[in-house]
Amino acid sequence: MAKTKGKAPVKNKPKAKTKAKRKQKRTVTSGQYHVHATFNNTIITVTDSKGNALVSASSGGSGFRGGKKGTAYAAQIAGEKAINDAVAAYGIKKVDVYVKGIGLGRDAGIRALHAADVAVLSITDKTGVPHGGGRAKKMRRT
Repeated sequence: MAKTKGKAPVKNKPKAKTKAKRKQKRTVTSGQYHVHATFNNTIITVTDSKGNALVSASSGGSGFRGGKKGTAYAAQIAGEKAINDAVAAYGIKKVDVYVKGIGLGRDAGIRALHAADVAVLSITDKTGVPHGGGRAKKMRRT
């Protein structure tokens, strides 16, 4: 056995346990409700008043596949899922609605708010409008 020179072996001392701080539950009473409705899908996002996303849901994420994703019913289910999650997690009571796109889920996404008893402050259409459009087809020869 090897001798140690004058030093006693150091034992590992148990560290004092520190309590981890619990994350405060964030309450957002008013926010924004974004509906992005395309022909193939509808995406609903609930944000705070600055635009930071809180909850998101889509028709595809709600269990609809293929052509059924673009229906109004699928958009309504996605909207209910998004707003119910936002109310449960953040306590949302009032929203400004922003609608974008030309799909069937435009109105159905907004109807979901009525079912969740959330007050609608305003509805704004943010659908893009082409300025000049795309390139025209070539002239037809006769």
